[in-house]
Formats: sequence, C-alpha cells, structure tokens
Amino acid sequence: MFEGVDAVVHLAGASIAGRFNEAHKRRVRDSRVGPTEGLARVMAALPDGPRVLLSASAIGYYGSDRGDEELTEESGRGSGFLAEVVEAWEAAAEPAVAAGVRVVHVRTGIVQSARGASLKLLRPLFSAGLGGPLAPGSQWVAWIDLDDLLDVFGRALADDALAGPVNAVAPLPVTNRDYTSILARVMRRPALIPVPAFGPRLLLGAEGAREIAQASQCVLPARLAAAEHVFRYPSLEGSLRHQLGHVDAALPGEETGS
Repeated sequence: MFEGVDAVVHLAGASIAGRFNEAHKRRVRDSRVGPTEGLARVMAALPDGPRVLLSASAIGYYGSDRGDEELTEESGRGSGFLAEVVEAWEAAAEPAVAAGVRVVHVRTGIVQSARGASLKLLRPLFSAGLGGPLAPGSQWVAWIDLDDLLDVFGRALADDALAGPVNAVAPLPVTNRDYTSILARVMRRPALIPVPAFGPRLLLGAEGAREIAQASQCVLPARLAAAEHVFRYPSLEGSLRHQLGHVDAALPGEETGS
C-alpha cells in the first residue's frame, strides 16, 4: 500500500466540536490514538517504506488555561481531557519513531478559513451585527491562516531538521476581545453584544466550554521561528481580510491573496 511513497500525511480524527459526554469523548480519543498507532506500526514494519510521517496534532496539548504564559514546544503538558488525548495521540506514533521514521506532530491552532472551523460560524453572526467577545474576553487565541497551515505541512515534508512537535500557529496570538474587535473591523460591523459564559456551556457542556470555547492558550511557533519560517499572514487582520475577501485594506507587508 505504500509502494513508491516517500511520506505519509495523517490527518484522521473526529471533530472535537460537540457536547463533552462520554460517547463524544470516546469518539474523539479513539479516532486519533488507535489509527495513529496502527499506521505507525505498519510504517515501522516496512524496511523500504515511507521515511516521513506528518501526524496531525493540536495545541490542546497545553491545556485549556495557562493564563498569560507563553507556550512553546518545550512547555509541559497541561491538564484536562484534550491535553490527555493529544499526549496519547502523539505517543501512538512511537513505533515509527523507534524504526527511524522522521515523525512531525503538527500542533495546530485555530485555523482561519471562511469555509470551516470557527470563522464559518462567526461570519453570519458578525454580518448580522450580533458578534461580540466571549466572556471574559481576556483568553488567548492561538490561530493560523489556512494557507499558512498548508505551508507548514509543506515545510515539514521538506525540512529534515523538523521532527517531534511543531506548533502550527501564527507568531502573533490575540486575546478573544482583540479577535472580536479585529473581525468586526474587517467586516465593518459593530461588536457590542458580549456572549455570556453560560452560552457555550449550553451547547458544549461545562467541560466542553472550558476546553474549547473558553480555552486560553498563548502558543508561539518557536520551532518554526528558529527555522526562519516565513508566514504569509503573521497578523490576524491580514488573515481575516484574505479569508473573507476584504483585501482592499490589507496590512503593509502582507499578501492579499489576489
């Protein structure tokens, strides 16, 4: 099945969005850990198989609330369900590592794409003038433009110096309050209606709200910075203008995507 294949990009995993009951949590974990271990064992058993494995991972490794701590790949694991899942997810690739395969765990932040993830949900709310910060608003958002995420995967495929965890996040994280303000400015809409903390709890449950909607993670791309990786959209406003088509006022020094 891997004849003539140089590298494998492994992205499998059920969406974490949903109410954090036992069934949902089991689906999130089982869709990541088992398949990754199975793939790693297959690759390890092939003497002439692919020598590179890029495995999706997540900044959930750092836990849901680290305050204002700047988190890099050297930072320790945080607490909570998602942190435990990511630790097991990454450990599942160890058979490939032991066999000499270069394994890169791409710890992805909140991807900015008009076609998916959180931005797809927020766009209609802000268009209707119903957007606002999520209480308390001081939580950190570690984000990355979709185009930059693709570049990170491309870099990880080609750069033999990259192995282990790599934070796929933009170099300028923002607070939820600032994210809201920037998105409102890009869409030329007000953002005056704060979202109370009980809102996400109704949809995700207390644990899900804490680990997803209210998570605060000031994550930095230290490994990529050391490799002098260049981001197309290092600032959030440039990314949002690109993704939403508002390229008339792109920031100086940033590509518009046109």
